[in-house]
Amino acid sequence: MGRTSIPYDKIFSQMPVTRFLVEPSGANFIIIEVNLMGEDFFVRPREEIIGKKIEDLFIPDNAKRVSESLKSCLERKLPVSLPALIDFPSIRNASSFFVSPILGEDENVLYLDIMAQPSIVNNSVVERERDDALSLLTSIFDVSDISIMVSDIHRRILRVNNSFERIYGWGSTDMIGKDFLDFIPEEERDKAIMTHQGYIDNSERGAGDVKFVCKDGSVANCWYSTAVIELSHNRRFLVATLLDITSRKQMERSLLLAKDQADTANHAKSAFLANMSHELRTPLNAIIGFSEMMQKQTFGPLGDDKYIEYLGDVHMSALHLLEIINEVLDMSKIEVGRTVLDEKEVNIISLVETVVRLMSPRAEKGNVEIKFEPDIKSGYGLFSDPRLIKQILINLITNSIRYSINGGVIEIKIEINDSGEMIMSVSDQGIGIPKDRLGEAMQPFRQVHDPVQTMSYQGTGLGLPLAKAMVGLHQGEFRLDSEEGVGTWVTISFPKHRVRVLEHAPKENAHLI
Repeated sequence: MGRTSIPYDKIFSQMPVTRFLVEPSGANFIIIEVNLMGEDFFVRPREEIIGKKIEDLFIPDNAKRVSESLKSCLERKLPVSLPALIDFPSIRNASSFFVSPILGEDENVLYLDIMAQPSIVNNSVVERERDDALSLLTSIFDVSDISIMVSDIHRRILRVNNSFERIYGWGSTDMIGKDFLDFIPEEERDKAIMTHQGYIDNSERGAGDVKFVCKDGSVANCWYSTAVIELSHNRRFLVATLLDITSRKQMERSLLLAKDQADTANHAKSAFLANMSHELRTPLNAIIGFSEMMQKQTFGPLGDDKYIEYLGDVHMSALHLLEIINEVLDMSKIEVGRTVLDEKEVNIISLVETVVRLMSPRAEKGNVEIKFEPDIKSGYGLFSDPRLIKQILINLITNSIRYSINGGVIEIKIEINDSGEMIMSVSDQGIGIPKDRLGEAMQPFRQVHDPVQTMSYQGTGLGLPLAKAMVGLHQGEFRLDSEEGVGTWVTISFPKHRVRVLEHAPKENAHLI
C-alpha cells in the first residue's frame, strides 16, 4: 500500500492557534503566510495580511517588540519567546509566542515561524479561585466592626452586614428590600433623598453626619462614608459605611455645656471682682487722705514720733493696696468687656517722658537707672487712650524695677518700622524668666518667682497680663522675651492706622496726657 501524502497546508491552516510565517527582507519582516486563527488574531482577512510588514499590522510598541524578537531569532538561529502583546484587539487568542527559525541547506534562515501559545486554564481552577475570592469578600463584609449597607438607585436596601444587628438591633431580614428612609428620622429624610440621589447620579464619594433609627426606637448619631460601584448593564449601587458616634456627640455636648458654665462662672467672677474693687477703693482713698493729713499734722501735733512713723507705714500700705485693687479692677473690666477706650491723638514722646519722671523716684530707690531713647521725631503721635498707654508703661517699668539687679539699667525705645507700625520696647537687666515659664508669666495672678523666697519681688501677677490686654484693646501685638540671669524684653507694636504726625509742637500736646 502506498504512503498517503500529509496535507501540511491544511494542518497549518486549521491549527487551533494563531500561526504565521515571516520572511526577512533587509531590515524588514514580511508576512508571507497566515492561518485561519491568525486572521482572527489580526481581525482582518488573509488578503490584507499577506505581503504586509510587521509595522503595518501592529501598533508601534508591539511592532518594536515583535521586530526585536525576530531579529534575535534571525541572528542566533535559535527559537526565542515573545511575550504577550499589549492593547491588541484579539489578545485573548494568545498569551505568548514562539518564534522558530526555518533554515535552508546553507544553514541560513529562510523564514521565521511564529506560533502562539494559548493560555491553558482549567475552568474548575478558575471557578474555585472565584468562589474563594467571593467567600473572602463576604467574610470581610460580615465580620467588619463597621456597619455596611448596600442600596440600589431606588434606595432599596440589598444587603447589610452583621454589625447592623449588633449595633443598631436590626437584622438582615428586617432591612433587605426596604427603603432606607424607613430607618432615617422624618425630619432628615428630604436631605437623605437628595444626598443619596446626588451620589448615585454623579458617582461621587461622600461623607457626613446622619441620624439612624435603632430597633429599640432610639436615634443614633452616625458618621457615614459612601462609594458608588457600577456593575454590568450600567447598574449602580451605593455602598455606605456607618460609624456610631453617639457617645462622641454626647461628649461634645457635655464639653460645650461645661464651657458655657465655666464662661458664666468666669464672667460672674470678673463682675464680682469689678464691683468689689470699686467698693474697696472708696474707703482706701479715705485712709490715704486722712493719713496724709495726719502726717502733715494739719490739725495739730500728734505727740510721739512713732505715730508719724506708723502713719507712714499705713499710708504706704494703703497706696500699695490701692494699686493692687486698681489692677484687679482694670483686668476685670477688660474680661467682662466693659472697658471703653477714650481715644485721642497723644504725643507719645511727651507721654513716655511723663511716665519716666513719675517712675524715677521708685527707680532711684532701687538703684536702677531708666533710659529713654526715642528713634522718632517728637511730633509723632499715637491715636489711643492715653490713660491705658500710660498704665501699660507703668506696669512694664514697675516690673522691670522690681526684678532688676542693683545698678541695673531699664531702656525704653520707640521707633517706626518699615511697615509704618510704631514699635515700643522696654528692656531690663534683671533676673529674667526661664524660657519654659514665659507662658505662665502671661497668665493673670500667676507669679513665676516664689514670693516667699523672693520677698522683694512680690506683686499681684497682673502687670504683664494687664499690659498685654490693654495693648490688645488697641489692636496691637505684645511680645515677651527673657533669658534667666540676663534680663527681660517686652516689645509692643501698634498698627499703622494708629500712628499720627502731630501738627503742633510736642509741648502743646501735654494736656493729652
